[in-house]
Amino acid sequence: MESELTVIKLKPIEATPESFKEFGQVIEASPDGEEFGPTDAQLDLSKGIPRFYIMNLQNRPLKFSTITHHASVTQCLGSIGGHVWYLGIAKPSLVDSEEVKNEKGKIAVQSRCGHFYVPPAIDNVHVFRIAGPKFIKLNRGTWHAGPLFKADAMDFYNLELSNTNVSSCALKPFSL
Repeated sequence: MESELTVIKLKPIEATPESFKEFGQVIEASPDGEEFGPTDAQLDLSKGIPRFYIMNLQNRPLKFSTITHHASVTQCLGSIGGHVWYLGIAKPSLVDSEEVKNEKGKIAVQSRCGHFYVPPAIDNVHVFRIAGPKFIKLNRGTWHAGPLFKADAMDFYNLELSNTNVSSCALKPFSL
């Protein structure tokens, strides 16, 4: 028996430092020579070899049915050229192995990578619109779907770990 999928339409939220703070950071241009501070990307790349590359994405319409997170790393994404793009987002839900044993009511899942998490509820998924010369930094464990965009193809720069795509945990299908 096949399960019936429900389509949920989400109104995009403009990604600003304030609107995005629960999920990570929105990084905007700063003057050259300015010292490192809280408006700079607060990165955690300590659990592996960083990978910075340009990814070419094609046919990423404004819909998604899976969502993923990276338990070991922050991630930075930005469109080359500052074009408009979208990202489905839910707060990190990583759970310490001690919490799994001690807290009732949480339905924690152990990933194939070994860490524990609570799958995000559909009601906790948001869509952000990112436009202009800025990028987003996702906190470690932030659930995300995308980048999504209206064009046929777009290029994005991506900063993550060299094994991020091997060790990420995707929920498939995540019915929206």
